[in-house]
Amino acid sequence: MIAIGCDHGGYKLKEEIKKYLSEKEINFMDVGTYTEDRTDYPIYAEKVAKKIQNKECENAILLCRSGAGMTIVANKFKGIRAANIHNEEEAKFAKADDDINVIALGADYLTVNQAICIIRNWLGTEFKGGKYKERLDMISKIEKENMK
Repeated sequence: MIAIGCDHGGYKLKEEIKKYLSEKEINFMDVGTYTEDRTDYPIYAEKVAKKIQNKECENAILLCRSGAGMTIVANKFKGIRAANIHNEEEAKFAKADDDINVIALGADYLTVNQAICIIRNWLGTEFKGGKYKERLDMISKIEKENMK
């Protein structure tokens, strides 16, 4: 299950991504926003992060104009490894090396096709484990020590 959330700036792209996910029979839950009316991105990044923390989904996609704000908010939550992804290669390496569970996309900088290619590569890439798992363990330790 994938959670998907956006602010008004990412709304149109989110709707196109939902079509792709539906066509590929990939289960998703839409946590909003549901219109192009102005809203604040932290609301939706928090909803998505909590869906992962509560084990209602394993991964998530966040969209705003740049992807930066969504990434910042999502990474404030334990267990979230969010990255602002700009292309297919970044998606592959972020998943393979860092096992990111949230991708943030900048709707102002990506076409629908580019966004779908990023998502396809992210979902189709396996985490390498090994020394990369050791690094994730280090991150978990840092979270425990610094996120109260």
